[in-house]
Amino acid sequence: MALCLANSLVARRDYVPYDQLVRYKWWYRHGYMSSVGHCFDIGSATKHALAKFENRQEEFAEEHKIPLDQLDYLSDSKLLNKFNVHCGAEGAAGNGALMRLAPVPLFFYQHPTKAVEFSGHSGLITHGDRKAYDACRYYGALIMSALHGEDKEQMLDEDFYSKHEKWFNNKPLHAKILEVAKGSYKKDGYDQGIRGNGYIVDTLKAALWAFWSDNGDFEKGVLAVVNLGDDTDTTAAIYGQLAGAYYGYEKLPKKWVEQVYAKTLISGLSKWMVYEGSKWLPEESATSTISSVIVESASRDGNQSSFERARCSSAQPWTKQDQKFGPNSSAEKLDATSNLSSKFEQLNSHNAGHRSRQNNLLQPDPLVRSTSNRRSTSSHPKPPQHDDLTSVSKRKSSKFLTDNIE
Repeated sequence: MALCLANSLVARRDYVPYDQLVRYKWWYRHGYMSSVGHCFDIGSATKHALAKFENRQEEFAEEHKIPLDQLDYLSDSKLLNKFNVHCGAEGAAGNGALMRLAPVPLFFYQHPTKAVEFSGHSGLITHGDRKAYDACRYYGALIMSALHGEDKEQMLDEDFYSKHEKWFNNKPLHAKILEVAKGSYKKDGYDQGIRGNGYIVDTLKAALWAFWSDNGDFEKGVLAVVNLGDDTDTTAAIYGQLAGAYYGYEKLPKKWVEQVYAKTLISGLSKWMVYEGSKWLPEESATSTISSVIVESASRDGNQSSFERARCSSAQPWTKQDQKFGPNSSAEKLDATSNLSSKFEQLNSHNAGHRSRQNNLLQPDPLVRSTSNRRSTSSHPKPPQHDDLTSVSKRKSSKFLTDNIE
């Protein structure tokens, strides 16, 4: 789903939640961007949201006289603003909202407030609980902090929210998420209750515990969080988003990188995403104000029904658009043979003076930061020292609650 989200940002050159849901649907129904050619794991909250999205698409097509075969390729912003993209069930607070997040702060890294708003909204469209929304806002802000060169001590400071309040548009975090932001994960791991189950608050704690206590070693952090058991793959993916943004490509274990499926495609997509993101401007975006409505309604009620009421009520006749955003468009053909050299040259020649370090999620790049001059965290209490974990723990993963709430 992270690749679907990244592809949407590149193809649309903007944050377009309708298009994101379309691509998630393609993944679910047809294996779009899947490493095995089909959807092999989906949480019930996400599945429910995509089913609701499909039903709304059919109703929308009938209401606006849109041919069904054109429904996935809508690009008229006035028309799209009439579609209610908030398909997450009320109370859905699974970790599936958080595991796909990274492309949003990477794309909008030059606009921290928008990056945080869109991070929250990207989870909200499939998970309607306020905690899911705010967990995504907070984690998006942490990734932004890493991309902007802050060290781990600053990122994990108990006053991180208050020191970055402008990034959050001065809107408060849910009490459960604020508790995490203040350091409730700074414990002795499994023995003191850290769990990587499917509940987004617990998963957030587990990922941050691993990042806090990984001793500057990405591999140890991944193995530590996996050894917590329960929903191991999702928790590790969430840890990896933040740790990858912080440590950089060169610090990833090479033996793991070599085994990544379609790594050339992913590397190309990541560069293209940063390139397009560098040109994005809020005033040119058709959706740049979408989250302001969501933040206000979430702060009031914190449930999906309030988001339903935020639906735009204006009407606009539909006109047929170019099918330039479909799975077979040029924007999607990001494989090893794609001719992206001109894009990369522009990307690599971009003035990086405004950034203090270099990094890309999957490949070094001058638009993002380097990993030099890191300081180890001095937060208190001191993180425990991990053992040199070389195998999966005897504590077997039970994927606790994943099938029900992810």
